[in-house]
Amino acid sequence: MTRPTLTERLAQRSAERAQAGLLRRLRTIEHADGAWVQSQGRRLLSFCSNDYLGLAQHPALIDALKRAADDNGVGSGSAHLICGHRTAHAELEEALAAWTGRERALLFSTGYMANLGVMQALLQRDDLCVQDKLNHACLLDGAQLAGAELKRYPHADVEAAARQLASHTDTAALLATDGVFSMDGDIAPLGDLAALCRQENATFMVDDAHGLGVLGAQGEGSVTAAGLGQNEVPVLMATLGKALGCSGAFVAGSAALIDGLVQSARTYIYTTAMPPALAAATLAAVTLAQTESWRRNKLHTLIARFRQGAAQLGLPLMPSPTAIQPLLLGDARMALDASEALERQGFLVTAIRPPTVPQGKARLRITLSAAHEEADVDRLLEALSGLPVKRPV
Repeated sequence: MTRPTLTERLAQRSAERAQAGLLRRLRTIEHADGAWVQSQGRRLLSFCSNDYLGLAQHPALIDALKRAADDNGVGSGSAHLICGHRTAHAELEEALAAWTGRERALLFSTGYMANLGVMQALLQRDDLCVQDKLNHACLLDGAQLAGAELKRYPHADVEAAARQLASHTDTAALLATDGVFSMDGDIAPLGDLAALCRQENATFMVDDAHGLGVLGAQGEGSVTAAGLGQNEVPVLMATLGKALGCSGAFVAGSAALIDGLVQSARTYIYTTAMPPALAAATLAAVTLAQTESWRRNKLHTLIARFRQGAAQLGLPLMPSPTAIQPLLLGDARMALDASEALERQGFLVTAIRPPTVPQGKARLRITLSAAHEEADVDRLLEALSGLPVKRPV
């Protein structure tokens, strides 16, 4: 019997995904203008971006990036620990720490790398890592990379998390959760989980990629919105490519945590630092996110308008109070057909299918932004009203 090559096996898996209607395809965006994008020569109103505050094309960010590029060039040239750490990086870390109420912050190239690095640095083989079943893939991958025993509790089930922690009282433990869940849009029960971690002497980590900039009086995120600080949530990760409209990520916490990550987080130590011009643009975004509260206010007004309209239409929206508004359709083919029908009407709304979400939970992941107007939301609702979706009984 001839041994199959790895590429042949990979091709077979892709063919099986295509047969099941689950094949992922790249889409090229040729131009972006606020909430509008151009793809394949067509102008589409996008409802699938994570640019929640509408900052990605803000003139202040563009100007800061251009000025910093004029001064520093494009690439940082090296890892942070060699000669890649520039003034723009240091200033951004200080601003992120102050904004989130932490002693220090540390930049990473992506959120995925941040979570892998944190878990690899904190956890050892046979430690316990307890996580929500709907956590982002990088949190799950991070625990596995570290060699920890990974236990996943049913979504938002604090009692189940407590049972898992109580079953391993003789090992060091980390409990990790998304702050805002990226596919469901709901918010983790952070207060109850923090109390559980105090009771069980477990370290609490929150990935606030979709909460930073959106929740909290000044956009500090879901942790601050829940009335929690560094003592209750000692490990905070958030990304810079969503509400802040840039790219990258950071981890914030105590000086001891950040010093330890600098020494031990391999995804920080062994990678080139983000371009200093990008750090300068992100610093401008942090300032705008804190001072222009009208962006959050407008976003929450649009969320309420969309949910009210969807309820009137009987659409099967999931119970999300955030900018992520999933329309649950169940069947993968139905979700794909709905996405394609919307595109024919001039909207870009992505179908989310397994394995990104569980079997039977395919959906349209509709996201709202301060770049949208009320008329945009109304147009989308009108288009959704004509889709053959299954209404809740």
